[in-house]
Amino acid sequence: MKTSGINHATLARRRTKRLSSAVAAVAMVTALLAGVTAQAGELNVNVSARGNQRSTWQDAFDKFKKANPDVDLKVTYVTEETYKVQMGGWLATDPPDVVSWHDGERMAYYAQRGLLEDLSSDWSKNGWDQQYASVKEASTYKGKQYAAPLGYDAYGFFYRKDLFERAGMKGEPKTWNEFLDACKKLKASGVAPIAVAARDSWTLAAWFDYLDLRINGNAFHQKLMAGEVPYTDARVKKVYMAWKTLIDDHYFIDNALSYDLDSIAPFLVNGKASMMLMGTFFSASIPASVKPETGFFRFPIVDANVPTAEDGPVNVLLVPAKAKNKVDARRLLAFMETPQINADLARGWGQLPSNSKAEEPDDPISKVGFQTLASTTGGIAQFYDRDMTKEMADEGMKAMQQFYSDPSQLDSLLARLEATRKRIYKK
Repeated sequence: MKTSGINHATLARRRTKRLSSAVAAVAMVTALLAGVTAQAGELNVNVSARGNQRSTWQDAFDKFKKANPDVDLKVTYVTEETYKVQMGGWLATDPPDVVSWHDGERMAYYAQRGLLEDLSSDWSKNGWDQQYASVKEASTYKGKQYAAPLGYDAYGFFYRKDLFERAGMKGEPKTWNEFLDACKKLKASGVAPIAVAARDSWTLAAWFDYLDLRINGNAFHQKLMAGEVPYTDARVKKVYMAWKTLIDDHYFIDNALSYDLDSIAPFLVNGKASMMLMGTFFSASIPASVKPETGFFRFPIVDANVPTAEDGPVNVLLVPAKAKNKVDARRLLAFMETPQINADLARGWGQLPSNSKAEEPDDPISKVGFQTLASTTGGIAQFYDRDMTKEMADEGMKAMQQFYSDPSQLDSLLARLEATRKRIYKK
């Protein structure tokens, strides 16, 4: 018997085919949903960390995982110098969901190129506008916030109290003349006055920053950072000439260009050097046995008529624009920005919490740093390579290493920097 010209066997085959197609479609949708769910639950994070910083990071991440068991958090730790080289490539191609970085120009560099997620709504929703008011400007590019602030550093001189006393000093130098006198006495006592990890060029940039801030002030400094001042300006040369005095008098350790920050700590720990200009984070590198003999003081005043400004760089977390799991990335940022976690991170790193509701640091060195920034009237800079466009900063820091190696080449170095400034800023 036939039905509309189609036999029962044909109908059965068609029903079976349709059923198989439906099952296959359901299976495909299920697989796709499963893939989306798996992706939504996997959160990849890259952070820049020195060896002694990893445990602090990991403690915070462990607390996040405990509070958010549905998130498969995967953290990759990268050494600082390698991180700087790879950051741009990550953001432009296949980035993780969250990255650690720096505020100011370093953040703006990537925001300007559309490589960062706009976090303005997170600032408003999570109360960061109030809790992080002091660092909001540094986290902003063209009216939008792109960064979640973590700790920040005060810069100043770590020094060995016992070596100061042995050299006949009765207190911390507060003026440039007192500082030069201290260097003279320390050298006479047989100890290198100043350690500097010049292999890491940014450590030299701290010297330029502070001498410029103390000699010319923050307003001039920011104009220089913005490419608005020629490097052949007499005020710029004055900064280098003050620095040259310390180099000519051999107040720095020998062969400083051979040492990076990870290898410089033993100079202070073993009493081979008396002072080092560095951020408060360095306190985490000082063993407990030496900490009672370690003090911290503000960079001395060079010109009393210049308002006192400081470097206070802020470390941050960013969400790349191409991140795959922005939902959980925002969950992580909200967790890391709470007052308690912000304080825990700062304490572990020897930094200062940027959250206004966080507990003040109890570490003696961090306390001095906190008071230094709190009492600053001349402004807070982010740091040489965070206030300036990256290409100019790289050239400037390379020139600092060359200057440190041979100060007699100063004029030619400044002329080269000026040519570079004109090319980059077209001014």
